[in-house]
Amino acid sequence: MANRISDEPAFVLHRYDWSESSLILEVFTHEYGRVALVAKGAKKPSSSFRPILLPLQPLRIAFGGDGEIRTLKAAEWTGGQVMPTGDALLSGYYLNELVLRLLARDDPHPGLFDAYAAAVHVLGSEHGEALQPALRAFELVLLREIGLLPVLDLQTLTLAPLAAGERYSLVPEGGVVQASERDGRASLSGSQWQALQRALDDSAPFSATLRECAGAVAELRPQLRTLLNYHCGVSTLRTRQLMIDLQAL
Repeated sequence: MANRISDEPAFVLHRYDWSESSLILEVFTHEYGRVALVAKGAKKPSSSFRPILLPLQPLRIAFGGDGEIRTLKAAEWTGGQVMPTGDALLSGYYLNELVLRLLARDDPHPGLFDAYAAAVHVLGSEHGEALQPALRAFELVLLREIGLLPVLDLQTLTLAPLAAGERYSLVPEGGVVQASERDGRASLSGSQWQALQRALDDSAPFSATLRECAGAVAELRPQLRTLLNYHCGVSTLRTRQLMIDLQAL
């Protein structure tokens, strides 16, 4: 990586205190993946960084250095994005947790960045009915991008094509497997899995997958949750537990 990067599209995933006046940022960038930056003086009332370094907001940044933690040089809000509220805000934090847990630092994924930006745009819109399909679509694109999603139009263990009218489940250690009514697992029809695979192969995978997820949210949610928890090494993600706790209140 060059010592100085300028005008780089980015989102802040997480921030925490580094000193009395500075912050450490985990930032998702278009060309360089997830990077760690120190924002010197960002906590000072006079800092130009203070009102800008917010999660779920599109930025253009400049940074430099060749260490594990680089230095933020400049940041500009690009506008056009309303800060999500309520369930959409919690969903945005959930997306951030997925990227932090599953994407290694300095591992570029421009396509995943585009999907993330599109998902965040949906979260900031007034179309609440698109929230759950957007989460499922991003989960699928994320798993595909980092190599953790099997091909969805074949039975994983045998590579046999799916029968359009049969039911299949996506499971952590078996991939796409034939389901039965007795096992009680969520499932989709073969034709639905085939449509999802075509959507992921589309030149605009997030938008195409979002459309396909709209009719299968209830069935996809438990399957993808189990798969993501498995690869994250947890029983419940922190943001998911926070949602559960808030609902209990």
